[in-house]
Amino acid sequence: MDNKGQITIDYLISITIFLFAVIFIFNYTSGIFTPFSSNSEETTLIADRTSTALVENILSEGDETVPNLVSKEKAEIFFTELNTNYTDTTSYLGLSGSFARYDFNVTLENGTGIINMAGKPMPSRVNVGQTRRVILIKDDTGDTEVAIMSFRVW
Repeated sequence: MDNKGQITIDYLISITIFLFAVIFIFNYTSGIFTPFSSNSEETTLIADRTSTALVENILSEGDETVPNLVSKEKAEIFFTELNTNYTDTTSYLGLSGSFARYDFNVTLENGTGIINMAGKPMPSRVNVGQTRRVILIKDDTGDTEVAIMSFRVW
């Protein structure tokens, strides 16, 4: 008479249920933490910092009473420099470091369309941080025009 019963089948069923439970837990917990692994907030902060440095310091007309007053001549020089010497310009803006390197795109547009665009083309399916600023562009004659500058970092 055999008193062992069906130990191997019971063992096989219990191990199978245990493994399915472990796999389910790992799949479920990885889905919980996926939204927190995005760096879109980081890139948005970098885009905001870069927009502030450019609009209020580098491209500024110099009038402290109007912080978003941009020199048209300085803006044209910046767009040309960003297109011709991309690596040095992004390094100057602090977008390349020892741990991370960010790509950059700037667009200047008014009510009729795009005035100027510089930097790398935006890729698809990447976290892009964007900041838009409403600015006044002052030309050589002293006339001003309202425009929007979009800064994108990824």
